[in-house]
Amino acid sequence: MAIRKVKSENAFLFESTSSFVQKLYSTIFVDVPSIYSQWFFEIAKFISSTPSTYQQFRSFEIPSHPNPNYRPTKPGNFNTSQADSKIGPGLVYLENIRDDCADEGRHDEFAADVEKIYRILRNFHSRAPKMELALQESGIIMRSGLTERVLNRCGDAGNLGYSFFVWASKQPGYRHSYDVYKAMIRILGKMRHFGAVWALIEEMRKENPQLISPELFIILMRRFASSRMVKKAIEVLDEMPKYGCEPDEYAFGCLLDALCKNGSVKEAAALFGEMKYRFTPGIKHFTSLLYGWCREGKLMEAKHVLVQMREAGFEADIVVYNNLLSGYARSQKMVDAYNLLKEMKRKGCEPNAASYTTLIQALCSREKMEEAMRMLLEMHRSNCEADGVTYTTLISGFCKCGKLDNAYKLLDRMIQQGHIPCATTYLHIMLAHEKKEELEESLELIEKMKIGCVPDVSIYNVAIRLACKLAEIKEGVELWNQMEASGLSPGLDSFVIMIHGLIAHGHLVEASDYFKEMVGRGLLSAPNYGTLKDLLNSLLRAEKLEMAKDVWSCIMMKGCDLNVYAWTIWIHALFSNGHVKEACSYCLDMMEANVMPQPDTFAKLMRGLRKLYNRQIAAEITEKVRKMAEDRQITFKMYKRRGERDLKEKIKAKRDGRKTRAQRRQRGRGLGRAKADISSGLS
Repeated sequence: MAIRKVKSENAFLFESTSSFVQKLYSTIFVDVPSIYSQWFFEIAKFISSTPSTYQQFRSFEIPSHPNPNYRPTKPGNFNTSQADSKIGPGLVYLENIRDDCADEGRHDEFAADVEKIYRILRNFHSRAPKMELALQESGIIMRSGLTERVLNRCGDAGNLGYSFFVWASKQPGYRHSYDVYKAMIRILGKMRHFGAVWALIEEMRKENPQLISPELFIILMRRFASSRMVKKAIEVLDEMPKYGCEPDEYAFGCLLDALCKNGSVKEAAALFGEMKYRFTPGIKHFTSLLYGWCREGKLMEAKHVLVQMREAGFEADIVVYNNLLSGYARSQKMVDAYNLLKEMKRKGCEPNAASYTTLIQALCSREKMEEAMRMLLEMHRSNCEADGVTYTTLISGFCKCGKLDNAYKLLDRMIQQGHIPCATTYLHIMLAHEKKEELEESLELIEKMKIGCVPDVSIYNVAIRLACKLAEIKEGVELWNQMEASGLSPGLDSFVIMIHGLIAHGHLVEASDYFKEMVGRGLLSAPNYGTLKDLLNSLLRAEKLEMAKDVWSCIMMKGCDLNVYAWTIWIHALFSNGHVKEACSYCLDMMEANVMPQPDTFAKLMRGLRKLYNRQIAAEITEKVRKMAEDRQITFKMYKRRGERDLKEKIKAKRDGRKTRAQRRQRGRGLGRAKADISSGLS
């Protein structure tokens, strides 16, 4: 499927638009009138002569479908390349995305060694001695830059990266550089292994104190903030002097920025009030707070920050205005947003591409595509170039409306105007194909992308999910292998998509293999216990007890930090599928690991053991639970009573759910019969 071309050179008309908008398209896209033609030819000159603020906004990309590898950033805040927050549709500030359309350096001097090391880590990640032996015998020479490339290649598989980091540190004549430490701290922070991060910084203080810099602590602040651990993020600022780094206005600003980007603007505002005498407030501090309140839709608080900013002697600039535009758009106050745009022009602060794209995005999110195209025309009339972000926003809007032909036409026009589409642009089209269950078109689009813009993990995830949905498992596996062969590391989302797809079509052996691979790469955590639950229940329902035990043993062997919920999933799965004795055995293992069973788990096991007349195991479990309750200052009688109550409530809820579903099915059948009677009567 080639990229679809415009049907006529003299018209760029969308079937569903009014005559006004048809005229608009003709004006903009076809045989550009002289008033604009010279301007189009001067694009390169215009961009190079535009202030750096404009260049900053040119690089922002729009938010897209959620995925673990997407990191939006916003202009006007600190360290925009390090943003850690996720934003939903309708927000102005767009990801400072690196150019995925040219995978530079893939075939440089490190490429062969990086791939060789990555294969060794994947093949032997569960057997540390064999892994170290394979690395020693690989003939790879440790040198500057190699370790950092390997860590980047491991991607979300933090355990693989950490294994290599530890091995490399033991090699004679080699010492980790600042960039390697920084990359490792970022990886561990992303895995939320904050204890390991502090241990690594402590190791740096002892062995390489000259490498400690404020940037390392800023990375840690951002990771804490993205995990909504506000107090821990603030504590990092207080810990910095212990390591020889005195916090300054920049570090404080980064902390404010991280908190505001991750939904903790109230805490950020309180911190700003406490610290404004310690750190001199700058315009970027105010801009961070302004952005945070606008992101929350709290315009009154945002205006209060604006007043504070003016009292401090700072005037609103383009970034401030764009934040306010975003706030109005997010609060669906489009009239106020249009008035603000006019006010900007009156005050001599000309709106830039990000200003117009903010409003276009707000209109697209409400499926008001005609108004969005009018805004594009207004943008051109104001001599403001529509950049790649603007086109991507419009393409996203048409894709959400199901108008793929229009999206492809805009894509062609975008390329003709000299803007190279990035992976996010294509992602919107891929999602539209997925919605229409068009697998062949999705695969053809991936092939087309390889010519100019290399597909990223998100693109492959969509294609794999669609292949699995359509029971094209072989195609899904081929896409997975293709993704890894292209140098991309599958993330948590990739594994979850593949595992659920395999489970849905009964490929339990393959699902177990992918799950164990995910565990081996260190990607199993509490938020994705749902995948664990689905896999274990599917295996046990298929009477594959030994395979289920093998999956659980893999989790235990990898040293995963399992909480009571993970144990409960496993024990309940065994019990629900008739393996009562095995459930009790693992309950004893859980208590050996100093994890106390939930009250309803204890009550369920006691009921099962009573039916089996197995008093010995019941007494053993009861005694251990009684002791653990006493250690935790819990009354055993209350614990037991609560367990019985919770169990009864769950049984009742389950029964009620079945009744409700049965009633819905009955109503559905009745409605179907009524429609059939009506149609037969009409005929």
